[in-house]
Amino acid sequence: MTPETALADPLGTRPAAPAPAVAPPRDRFAGVRRIAVLRAGGLGDLLFAVPAMQALMASYPEAEVTLLGAPVARALLPGRDGAPHRVRVLPAIPGVGAAPDAAADVREIERFAAEQREEGWDLAVQLHGGGRFSNPFLLSLGARHTVGTRTDDAAPLERTIDYVYYQHEMLRGLEVAGLAGAAPVALEPRLGTSARERAHAAERCGADRPVAVIHPGATDPRRRWPAERFAAVAAALVDAGARVVLVGDGEDAHLCGRIAAAVDAPSDRVRDLSGALDLGALAGVLAHAAVVIGNDSGPRHLAQAVGARTAAVYWFGNVVNAGPLGRGRHRVQLGWTTHCPVCGRDATQVGWTAERCAHDVSFVADVPVAAVRDDALRLLEDAAAERAR
Repeated sequence: MTPETALADPLGTRPAAPAPAVAPPRDRFAGVRRIAVLRAGGLGDLLFAVPAMQALMASYPEAEVTLLGAPVARALLPGRDGAPHRVRVLPAIPGVGAAPDAAADVREIERFAAEQREEGWDLAVQLHGGGRFSNPFLLSLGARHTVGTRTDDAAPLERTIDYVYYQHEMLRGLEVAGLAGAAPVALEPRLGTSARERAHAAERCGADRPVAVIHPGATDPRRRWPAERFAAVAAALVDAGARVVLVGDGEDAHLCGRIAAAVDAPSDRVRDLSGALDLGALAGVLAHAAVVIGNDSGPRHLAQAVGARTAAVYWFGNVVNAGPLGRGRHRVQLGWTTHCPVCGRDATQVGWTAERCAHDVSFVADVPVAAVRDDALRLLEDAAAERAR
């Protein structure tokens, strides 16, 4: 008891403050030594599950936590501070890492499930959606205890909460971890980078001036801010003394090329690294940046996880599920489009309520350049002030 506490409670009768929780936690399970966490999907999906896995590792310190996930997890997590102990890559399971109507290799799925039953899981944790497809697979692993989310049409687990779409994914994961008695140790993902990754980032990006990383892509085209808007922000950052580094893969590389061509600046002040970075190298570059500018995307989430400041463009509905919680280091500008600009279909209803239309027009094109530019410049100034302290 501290002196301050003693003055306020001289008899020492005040109960200890409860551990932080998203919801009242359930009792911990006894004898848990092996925990399997199910979460497939992309980079952002993976990162949203990290706080829940860290909570489980802290609450069950003698247990080994294994993520059953997508190839992106094996590419990013092993050996990284804050990561689970092991990663196993799932086969292509319809509705769990593959489209619900995808062709299934039933024999491979059954082989993987049988292999997992041999692991002797004490606890299996479902962090992959509403459970229509993921709960039956989780149950096939044969764990002594199961927890997770479920919709009305999903198989029940031992302990569940209702899956409600408009909830932040990180907080949903922490609420599921609470079903196993695991209290949060962090609300948002934090992952370490290696000295080698940081050194390579300094070589690629330069250390002679502040670096502003721009990632213009997003898996869903509706979440992409127009490339010419990013180019305008890039030009302002160059004028402010920063070096702009462009990152991305696939279609993003085309967008990066357009941005680089549109910025009137010496070639050394705009570096296009699109298509040249694996996930580890990307993590190092993002950690090296003074500020990262992008859409609601996996690289933006990774930037936050490795400690970068971010200025982002979000569709307003997605910020509920995937936005940063703080605003000191992370700024968000919102697109407020509620209906498809082409056909007028309501976009605020989730998939099982109203299927999305086929149009891939941007829902965030109305976000003004000045708002994102000002956010990026302010965060650049904050980074400079922090380095000067």
